[in-house]
Amino acid sequence: MLFPRHSFFVKERVSMLKLSDTYDILDPETKENVGIAKDEPPLWAKLLRLVLKKPLLPTVVRVYEHEAAPAVITLRKKPGLLHTTVVVTHATRGEIGRFKSKLFSFGGGFHVFDTSGRKVADVKGDWKGWNFKMLDDRGQELGVVTKKWAGLGKELFTSADNYMIALNDQTSGKSDQSPLLLAAGLAIDIVYKEAA
Repeated sequence: MLFPRHSFFVKERVSMLKLSDTYDILDPETKENVGIAKDEPPLWAKLLRLVLKKPLLPTVVRVYEHEAAPAVITLRKKPGLLHTTVVVTHATRGEIGRFKSKLFSFGGGFHVFDTSGRKVADVKGDWKGWNFKMLDDRGQELGVVTKKWAGLGKELFTSADNYMIALNDQTSGKSDQSPLLLAAGLAIDIVYKEAA
């Protein structure tokens, strides 16, 4: 079962000349596959990826517990030049939050809003690479998204990303924290880390 879970290892599947991405979601302790995330853009946006960079175009990322199951959470990334918005919906609870990219940020990041539009957290990146923290409105760390290198050769010759997502023990009991942090990791990938 994907939720409730405190940590995830997200592994992007490697393929050459792909127009959409697929991510395996693993339990970091058992290495068991607990979910799958699929980048499912509209056909016109998928075709435009041949000439435009992915982050400029809209997409939908659906997270499934397994291939035949209905989506558990859905991320809808709207197109954006200066700001990008990602709306996160849960299959049974509806919208659980939204991320709005920061305009000026050295390492990338998002403002996190609840369903009423109130800012409840920030996702902050560092300028060195794939290290992000999700902080609540008081600056307390809720969780982290951090890069796990899969071997230098693989990283040099592919655009596949592998990263760890982990909630802090103090916040792991809140029902929306785990899906929102998983969504944050995927949003970081589709907004900031997809070069093509």
